Amino acid sequence: MARLIRFTDALFYSFPVQLLLTNLKRNHVLILCWIILFAMITGNFGKYLGIPYLFLDPEYLNKVNFTSFFIIGVMVSGFTAAFNITCYISDGHRFSFVGALRRPFAKFSLNNSVLPVAFLITYLYQMISFQTNNEYTSNLELVEELGGFFAGYLAMAGLLQIYFYFTQKDIFKYMVCRLDEKIKSNMKVTRASAMRKLDTARKKQVRVDNYFDYDLRFKQVNDEKDFYDKSTIIQVFDQNQFNLIVIELFIFAMVLTLGIFKDYPAFQFPAAASFMIFLTIFVMLSGAFSYWFGGWSATMALILFLVLNHLVGEGWLTKKYQAFGLNYKAAPVEYTIEELKKINDSTSIAGAREHTIGILNNWKKKFGDSTPPKMVFVCASGGGKRAALWTLNAMQKADSLTGGKMMNQCILITGASGGLIGASYFREIILRHKLGEPIGPYSKRHRDEIATDNLNPLIFSLLANDLFVGFSKFEYAGQRYSRDRGYTFEEQLNLDTENLMDKTISDYQQPEAEAIVPMVILSPTIVNDGRKLYIAAQPVSYMNAEILNFPLYTNPKLSGVDFQKMFAYHGGSDLRFLSALRMSATFPYITPNTTLPTSPPIQIMDAGISDNFGITDAIRFLYSFREWIAKNTSGIVIVSIRDSPKLAPISEEKGNTIIDDFTQPIASVYNNFENFQDITNDNLVGYAHTWFEGSIDRVDIQYMPTGYSPILQKMDSIRQHSARASLSWRLTTREKQGIVETINTPANKAAMEKLVRLIR
Repeated sequence: MARLIRFTDALFYSFPVQLLLTNLKRNHVLILCWIILFAMITGNFGKYLGIPYLFLDPEYLNKVNFTSFFIIGVMVSGFTAAFNITCYISDGHRFSFVGALRRPFAKFSLNNSVLPVAFLITYLYQMISFQTNNEYTSNLELVEELGGFFAGYLAMAGLLQIYFYFTQKDIFKYMVCRLDEKIKSNMKVTRASAMRKLDTARKKQVRVDNYFDYDLRFKQVNDEKDFYDKSTIIQVFDQNQFNLIVIELFIFAMVLTLGIFKDYPAFQFPAAASFMIFLTIFVMLSGAFSYWFGGWSATMALILFLVLNHLVGEGWLTKKYQAFGLNYKAAPVEYTIEELKKINDSTSIAGAREHTIGILNNWKKKFGDSTPPKMVFVCASGGGKRAALWTLNAMQKADSLTGGKMMNQCILITGASGGLIGASYFREIILRHKLGEPIGPYSKRHRDEIATDNLNPLIFSLLANDLFVGFSKFEYAGQRYSRDRGYTFEEQLNLDTENLMDKTISDYQQPEAEAIVPMVILSPTIVNDGRKLYIAAQPVSYMNAEILNFPLYTNPKLSGVDFQKMFAYHGGSDLRFLSALRMSATFPYITPNTTLPTSPPIQIMDAGISDNFGITDAIRFLYSFREWIAKNTSGIVIVSIRDSPKLAPISEEKGNTIIDDFTQPIASVYNNFENFQDITNDNLVGYAHTWFEGSIDRVDIQYMPTGYSPILQKMDSIRQHSARASLSWRLTTREKQGIVETINTPANKAAMEKLVRLIR
């Protein structure tokens, strides 16, 4: 029993255990960082958005290989060093015996490795499991990836050790080689506070009986450390801490430098690596604050945040993202109720309707004097990269099964976010095919291209450019713009779509007018008032046609704004089509909101905020031309391409925690967002049967993996069997394969058969 007690005491008062307890007690910010990392790699945080896969399956130059894991290894090692540096700065003085050891920081780091080692073991386990179960990685490939990670980890650790070897002071070196007096005098003012803090805090030492050494043995703490002057030991800490601050400045400078070259693919690190850089900087800033401000560090951080928040609120540090092609130097457009009424009066609506009637007549001419055909509306839902791939896949399949009739009879494409990107991409492919270019409309190559990663360049741009640099410019349509995160998204999207859609919106005016391809109406949301911004190659004021039903009502609320009419004098027709897609696909926190040249400035975000499925816009179009469509067609077919099931199983409600009860009012709205929209859309289609004299048929093509269940999705953790692809701009191999294969589910086969019958 006595031996057990001695062992327990020895373990409890060992340096690793006391450092861990000190971190848990004092360094809550650092512990939170580790908790976030553990939650990410285990799938307990951000799995719906695909965040864990960024760590477990990192892509670099569109490949997961030795190099991509090498970069992750470098960043994990760098973050571990930052953690140790910050702990050393914050708490080294509580263990003054370390100052009497040779290579004090190295010994400190070794004993502070409980959390880093636990993270490494967990990460490697999760990575191996994920690569084996989801990426079909062979043993040789797995060894290569593990080798890359360890090579990167050890390379960074080796470089840091070399730096510490030449700069680190221990008690013996310090006693024979004093710092240069001139340097000490110059640093006297700035470092005096840190010295006083260390001198005071050394009286509150943490008891440590033994420490772990490089020979993998525990050694007793030498009680003869008091032989050395305590002020000298504290000066050793101070000098070592100052050397560590130099590393922080070097990393910060490295990020600034990388930002300059961010548009080169070789400098676009894996998204997880970019996040680790950000976390490393955050941790090191925490250490710097602790070094310079001591006990006032938290207060000073709060004051700095409040000052920055005020400056941003006043517009001093606000960064505005622009739509490329628009002239921001011209006087801004007045965005007021009066001006909205002027550009959406009855004359404007009538003019837009008359113009579109001409397009409808051209559409009708394609079918001669035969039986009036069905008119097709394609409505593609949003959902990031998975929606883009799913929509392209579904449209390829549907059009091929109908012998090209679906796109030939389609008059309008609506939707949101990724779905509209996939639909627009397929429309461009069809256009080029009809113009005689050698392009295969149903080729697998197009699916492979659009499934390419968008997230790495976006995250890296957010870190290395938007936060720190953002000074480089480029020219488009005679205007100069910043190479910001919006530019990065568009350039990557341009690559993913084979450079086919790098056009202005007016470039589609003629093909749409001649009914060669369907019209596309993008409808991103105006943040300021919730209205839709209708972006199209044609005039579309008729999307507000319902206000004509209230001639005596003086307060009708316009639901949308015709982009080209509003910005006619700002080069609205020169808007880059990729910018329009970007505005319609503003992914929260990833793709930035776009600011337009109005007074007051309006910001634009994802179309899915208003209607993620595009049904609303299709019904508005149908209402505007209901007489013509009823007379000249045999009815309409609404092809709804959804990246989510319409009638998903209702998940079981389990016991709520206190936090669940507190957040339920908001969480219920968020969780049922699509359900609200589906119910509204069904109501609109139901009402349309009462005022439209033709037939209305609906075909739902749904992405819902076989065996999918919300309950299984929650239980599935990292493994993706029977799970939906993540809502992200990056997909794993299994996710890509699952999205493509889902088109062959019984429900989707039945939907395709129905579509073929309706069109034929």
